[in-house]
Amino acid sequence: MDSPPPRATRQKGFDPSNRNGPMTLHRRVLALVALLPLAVCAACAQSRPPDRAAADVGDPATDAAALRALLDDFLAHADVASAHERFWADDLVYTSSDGTRTDKAEILAGLQDGAEDTGPGPRYSGEDVDIRLYGTTAVVAFRLVIAPPEGSGEPVRYNLNTGTFLKRDGVWRAVAWQSTRGAE
Repeated sequence: MDSPPPRATRQKGFDPSNRNGPMTLHRRVLALVALLPLAVCAACAQSRPPDRAAADVGDPATDAAALRALLDDFLAHADVASAHERFWADDLVYTSSDGTRTDKAEILAGLQDGAEDTGPGPRYSGEDVDIRLYGTTAVVAFRLVIAPPEGSGEPVRYNLNTGTFLKRDGVWRAVAWQSTRGAE
């Protein structure tokens, strides 16, 4: 008597001849799992509110004029705390010409400490102002003129300053500042 044909055994692993078997189902599940994060990201991108920074991007000429006016007003009133409050961002990083690093809170505290009037101080102005706009970011570089009080006999001094400004909620403020002593 003939023996019955051997029972078909299911092999584990990849079987290229089995197009409708469990491996195909396994691959389909893996593909769906792999694509799920992309679908979620696409849905989130479509439903998120508009970018606040994009709304702050303005006309370059208007922004440059606003930055120049902000700088000129600040330099003309550098001895007034409210000018510093308007000019510096709360998250300011300031590196002075003597190499010390400080922040807005320390600058404002220093203005309060020196509140007693010691007579006329230096006058500040900016020369060779270069304003470069990058959307809601701007770099302002200029030569700071430090004119001593009249009759003091002190020489005029110069620093080279570079400030990085961000426009947040329609308002420009300096977030980083670097001052370097210039040649006399």
